[in-house]
Amino acid sequence: MANKPRAKELVGKTIVSEEHGKKFGEVEDVSFVADTGELMNLLVTDTTQHLDEVKLQEDKKGRHIVPFSAVRSVGDFVIVSEGDIM
Repeated sequence: MANKPRAKELVGKTIVSEEHGKKFGEVEDVSFVADTGELMNLLVTDTTQHLDEVKLQEDKKGRHIVPFSAVRSVGDFVIVSEGDIM
């Protein structure tokens, strides 16, 4: 991804898989490196069965963690690669 999005541009967007167009949930928050501002993970709520089946790691609040490296594009939706989150 050429231009890295800002965290506030991601919050509230629906996450969709690149390969099958499956809806995974909604970005509630992001984690980042404080010194550099580099985005590390998307913290996902309102997950669908598709994401629940993947058995991703969860944070202390029970939100699924999707690595930012899986993000392919950001527009109306956050498009992620299923292969990179599994």
